[in-house]
Formats: sequence, structure tokens, C-alpha cells
Amino acid sequence: MSEHKNGQSRRDFLLKTITLAPAMAVGSTAIGSLAFSPAAMAADRPDNGPQQAREYQPSWFTAEEYAFITAAVARLIPADDRGPGALETGVPEYIDRQMNTPYATGSNWYMQGPFAPDTPKELGYQLPLVPRQIYRLGLAEADEYSKKQYQKVFADLNADQQIAALKAFETGQAQFTQLPSKLFFSYLLQNTREGFFSDPIHGGNQGMAGWTLIGFPGARADFMDWVERGEHYPFPPVSIRGERA
Repeated sequence: MSEHKNGQSRRDFLLKTITLAPAMAVGSTAIGSLAFSPAAMAADRPDNGPQQAREYQPSWFTAEEYAFITAAVARLIPADDRGPGALETGVPEYIDRQMNTPYATGSNWYMQGPFAPDTPKELGYQLPLVPRQIYRLGLAEADEYSKKQYQKVFADLNADQQIAALKAFETGQAQFTQLPSKLFFSYLLQNTREGFFSDPIHGGNQGMAGWTLIGFPGARADFMDWVERGEHYPFPPVSIRGERA
């Protein structure tokens, strides 16, 4: 989790670097990449975490796992004076719902061996784990790390401890036994980004707050008349279901 000087907030960094957001904003379950630093966004959040936008009971994660997800995404994309963050916009719900898709079970992945974990990442994914397994194993290992370091599970840590733990996962400093901590963190971060900018039909981006933040029009049928005007697009985003922000 990179540090940002001169009072630059996580939201500032997100706005300046989210160059790929429009390409994925309508919603995709593929592991892509948005160009902003991983857990970089982490020092300016108050410790009294926000309440999620609506009650949601996870269908795949256990209560303990879901508590971790809820706490982690609130640190990765926090609420601030520009709008709600990942927690308030339903990102935990988005991630839970993704666990019941072909993406999470790897049914559309090639998963036959041999596996060569030391192969350069440019040559493709090289582990025998699908996203469901990455989350289940990673969440257990992450809580175990938190208990060893701080005598509490991740969800019960204070803000500084949660940020320090996320940094350890991101850099690989946290030694997991069943998978690399960096791999677990990369999925958590990527799915948090996806949930914040996906169409609300998938559970996240509630109120289209992510789209409003970056000025993305959403699933409007036609906005090409505005593309080359050099003007701020004046209309609110529209979801696939026709809801307006």
C-alpha cells in the first residue's frame, strides 16, 4: 500500500489513474486491471467505519469471512467528502454474489496441469486454485496472520492495524502456507474495484456512486453527441435496469 504525500487522498489517486474504468464499468467478472496502486488508498479514513448501504446476508461466505471482506473493502476504497466508498456501495455483496458464478468456480478457465508457479505472469495464471479457493484459503490465512500479529482477527483490528496487514498481504511480507498472500490480495483488490464500478445489477456500485464519481454515463443507449464536445456530460448515469443515479 503505497504512501501518498502532500495530503493526496485515496480518492484523488483513484480519480487521476482510473483510465480503464469505462471499459469495465458495465460489469465483467474477468480478472482485469485498473491502473491505480493497490491498497494505496489507506491513511485518511476515520476509524469509525461506515454502515453498508443496505442489509445483505451472504450466500457463500461465512459470517466470519464476510466480516473480513466488509472491513477490507472499507479500507481499500473509503468514503470521503466526495461520496460513498466500497462498503456503502455494496461491494461486499458484489464479491459474495460473484462466488456463485462460473468465474468463481473456474468453469471457464483452463485448469489442467502442469502448473509452473515461477513462470512469468505474462504467460498466464499458473496455480491450481480457482477464485473460490483463493478466497476461502486466503481469508483463513489472513485472519491467522492477524491473530499472530495482533491477537485479533482482521475485522476486529483498528484502522492502523488493518492497513498494516493489508500492506503485508500486498507485498508478500505476510507468509501464507497454502497460497501467496500477494495472490489473495490481488483478487480482493481487483474484485473491490470491479464491484465499485460494475453495473448495480451485480450488487455493487449502489446508487451508481462509482460512475458518478468518474462521470461515466453508464448504460445509456447513446451519448456519442457529447464525446467530442469537451464539455462535462450533464446527465446522470443509467443502469442496465434503467435506474438513474
